[in-house]
Amino acid sequence: MKSFGFFALSLASLPLCSGAPSFARDEDAASTFLSGLIASTQAIKKRSPNASCQQSALTVDLGYAKYEGYSNATSGLNIWKGIRYAAPPTGALRWQPPQPPSPDISNGTTPATEFGPFCPQNYPAVPGAPFIPGSEDCLFLNVYAPAGAKDLPVMFWIHGGGYGFGDGRRDMSEILNANDNGFVVVSIQYRLGAFGFLSSADVKSRGAVNAGLLDQALALAWVQKHACKFGGDRKRITITGESAGAGSVMYHALAADGSLGSLFFTNGIAASPYLPFQYGFDADFPTQRYQSFAEKAGCSSEADVLECLRGKDSMVLQEASANTTAEQTYGRWAFSPVTDGVYIKSLASEQLTQKKVNGERLLVGNNANEGPLFVPPNIASNSDLTAWLKLSFPNLSEAQIDDIVAKNPTKTGANDTRFGTNGLTGLTALDISQAGAGPLQQAINIYAEQTFVCPSYWLSSAFTDPKSAWHYQYSVPFAWHTSDVPAYFGPATPNQGSEFILAFRKIWGNFVTKNDPSISNEEANGASSAEASAMNGASQWPVWRETELKQLNLNQTGGVPYQFTTQWGVTVTQFQAPG
Repeated sequence: MKSFGFFALSLASLPLCSGAPSFARDEDAASTFLSGLIASTQAIKKRSPNASCQQSALTVDLGYAKYEGYSNATSGLNIWKGIRYAAPPTGALRWQPPQPPSPDISNGTTPATEFGPFCPQNYPAVPGAPFIPGSEDCLFLNVYAPAGAKDLPVMFWIHGGGYGFGDGRRDMSEILNANDNGFVVVSIQYRLGAFGFLSSADVKSRGAVNAGLLDQALALAWVQKHACKFGGDRKRITITGESAGAGSVMYHALAADGSLGSLFFTNGIAASPYLPFQYGFDADFPTQRYQSFAEKAGCSSEADVLECLRGKDSMVLQEASANTTAEQTYGRWAFSPVTDGVYIKSLASEQLTQKKVNGERLLVGNNANEGPLFVPPNIASNSDLTAWLKLSFPNLSEAQIDDIVAKNPTKTGANDTRFGTNGLTGLTALDISQAGAGPLQQAINIYAEQTFVCPSYWLSSAFTDPKSAWHYQYSVPFAWHTSDVPAYFGPATPNQGSEFILAFRKIWGNFVTKNDPSISNEEANGASSAEASAMNGASQWPVWRETELKQLNLNQTGGVPYQFTTQWGVTVTQFQAPG
């Protein structure tokens, strides 16, 4: 049996949910790129959708190339993998806005049966993080479309990974099948780490900062132009993402100061929107990381550092990117989106408060315990907690740190037994979880609030009347960051029951196809439940209102207990295959 219920929130109770001033910057290469993208997309929208949609069942002519996909009889889907949507961003095109692909002069047909290579990977600063090389020639996307699709809504998926790792190689069959193959899915890849988010005054003046976001924008324009060739409706695009992918959804909602309306998308889904510190493109932090990256690549002493970097071997740059991130605070990355004055003009916290956003509707979620993967597990005392806060938030005063600790109290000690709480009686997740207790759980809560929870609330409030927003919390223990992803796409983890999985996927699917995430009572309660038809809040899900901050709590009950060992070697109890 699932437990879907509402609880009210007060943003005033969240001490880290505060805004900050913004600033504008001169235009650069990104301005030319964005202006062209807007103009071309506006022209596409004025044309009849059928004018460019002649196709055969599996062979699609994109103008610059032809791709032949394949049919999967089990899923009932036509699938195209490894479609190039941009020219290789290598050599002179490093740290430039993405360019359209060059035409295939052979006029042949390319098999679209294998995923394209993934981008260079850049894992966070944690002990033992792997170095996994990738290919700079990685700007590919994949399309999953029901056989015979025509004028179906499109779900546009942006992967997460802290803007440093991840890829678009996720099978979308399960979420489509759960929703009766009612829409088309496009999943993309974009430049990561230093390749996608290197920033300094030099990079901006002679190229593009936020190159990874511009890759995503080009892919969105690609969907506007080509979705109909796969059976998609360009007027019904929902951009979706988790973690940095959800942060990307946020940034596209903020793009161009929220002046784009529904040009590129109508709806958005943001699961655990990741918002690290957002600096100006030439601020000390990104500039120092640029200098560190250049030094590690052997370019810091060159007269023209950027030109040197553009001429370096890819593997040299990949190692420099990974090693620069390895020097950061635990769980952080060196490279992420910045305020560039063109695509991103303001701090997210400020612009969202002003409700200057693109799109019409938004579904936003956060997990109940977002922080464990990003907080060092050796915080065992109040002094450890204070030291971590000073390192993580160096601009805070002693008084501000004391205030944050006071507003995030705990009733437990560092050595107390860890367990999942129900959040309603006795100790709650504010005091203890399967990941921590005492000062460690305090740190986990603070990081989660600052990086994921507050941004999710800001986003919801930005889409209030005349726009619409719905908010949920994924609370299935252990509810750590990313633990919800298998529930969307599979394969499900042992603690995610089949009926819960179906309900969760229906929530996303209904939002994509019906502009409303509400599901039936039977789906929300579980068909096997003795109370399957009982009234469930998920069937009449109210929009988020600033005067009534309600979110749907997504959880489940029952199951068989089993022992689970966390990555830190702590053994906790989980529940397998609950209802």
